[in-house]
Amino acid sequence: MKNLKKLSYAALSLMIIAGAYSIAFGVPDEVAQLWGGSATEIAEAPKEAQSGRSRGGQGRATTVVLAPLEGRAYTLVLRTVGSAVSLQQTEVTATDAGEVVETALDANTMVQKGDFLLKLDDRTERLALEIAEANRDQAQETVTRYEGLRSNGSSVVTDVALSEARVALRLAEANLGLAQVALGDRTIKAPIAGRLGLSEVSVGDRLSSGDAIVTIDDTTSLLATFEVPERSIGLLAEGKPVLVTTPTYAGRIFEGEVTAFDSRLDSVTRSATVKAEIANPEGLLLAGMTFAIRMTEETDPLPVVPATAITWDRSGAGIWVAEEGSTRRVPVTIRYREGDRVWVETDAPLGAEIVVEGAAKLREGAQVTAAGARKGPGA
Repeated sequence: MKNLKKLSYAALSLMIIAGAYSIAFGVPDEVAQLWGGSATEIAEAPKEAQSGRSRGGQGRATTVVLAPLEGRAYTLVLRTVGSAVSLQQTEVTATDAGEVVETALDANTMVQKGDFLLKLDDRTERLALEIAEANRDQAQETVTRYEGLRSNGSSVVTDVALSEARVALRLAEANLGLAQVALGDRTIKAPIAGRLGLSEVSVGDRLSSGDAIVTIDDTTSLLATFEVPERSIGLLAEGKPVLVTTPTYAGRIFEGEVTAFDSRLDSVTRSATVKAEIANPEGLLLAGMTFAIRMTEETDPLPVVPATAITWDRSGAGIWVAEEGSTRRVPVTIRYREGDRVWVETDAPLGAEIVVEGAAKLREGAQVTAAGARKGPGA
C-alpha cells in the first residue's frame, strides 16, 4: 500500500512536468500523434500556451530600453612630460688671456647682440696698433714719393724699387689689420640677444684663453623635448599644436608647435623623441623647467554607444539592433572608451534603434518592447 502511494505521487509529478513543458514549449508532433491530434490542435486548447513565442523559440516580448545609434568624434589626448632649453643659447668664453679690467655681467640682464660684456687689459695691444699704424704710414709715404718721381720722368726710382715699396705697403696694412683684431679681442661683446646668466668673473680676475665668462639664453622661444609612446605616433606632424603647463604658473596654458621628431623608436622605451617650440614672449618660462605637455586630435565621427549596450559571446563584442519589434545582434569592434561611453566600428547604420539596457537578456530574433525613450550616450 505504501509503495502504491509513492508510485501515484511519481506519476502525478510526471504529469505536472509534462503539462508545464507543453504549455511553455508546445507539444512535439510525435507525441501529439500518440494522443490522437496534431501539435497545433493541442497547442490551441489553452490560450496561455500561445504566449507570443517567436520563431526562435523565445518567450513573450522582453522589455528593453532603446536609443538611436549616434555618431560622434572622439578626442585623442596625449599627456606627457618634458623639459626645455632656450631656442638660442651660448656660452661666452675668453678668446685670449689677460686681466679683467671692466665688466657688465649683471645676472638676468637683457642684452642685445653686440652689447659690451667684459674688457681685458689691452695696453700691449694698443701699443702694437700704434706701431702698425706708423709702419703703414711710412710705407704709404714711400710709395707716394716713388710714384711722384716716376711721374716726373726721373730715372732714380726703378720699376723694381717701386714694386718693392708697394709690397711693403701691403704688408704694413696687413699688420695693421692684425693689430686691430688683437685689440678687438680684448673686449668681449654679446654674440646673441638674450638674458645673462650668473657669472663668477669679476674685475681683477685673470682669464686664460677658452675660460667660460657667462651664458646667454634667448628665452623668447623655448625648445621642449619629450617622449611620445608608440601608440600615439599618429599624433605627430610638424606644426602640430601642443599645450604646455607648469606648476609655477598654475592654470595658465602656453602654446607651441612640433618642430621635429625622431625617425625611429627607442628599442627599450618604444617611444620617439619629439621637439616642440614654445612661444615665451613675456619671458616667464625659464630654460630647464619641467613641463606637462598635452596634444589633442579629433577622429572622424564614429558610432558611440553606452557601455551597457555592449554584450559579449564567443565571437566577440556586439550590440543588439531592434527592427520592427525583433532584435538581431551586430558585431562591433571597440575603438575607444571614455567613462560609460564606447566608440565602436560596426555595420549597424547610424540612427538605428539599439538596445541600451536589457541587452544581456536577449537572444537572436527575440521580440522586444520599448520601456521608454533614452537620450543618446553622453547627452
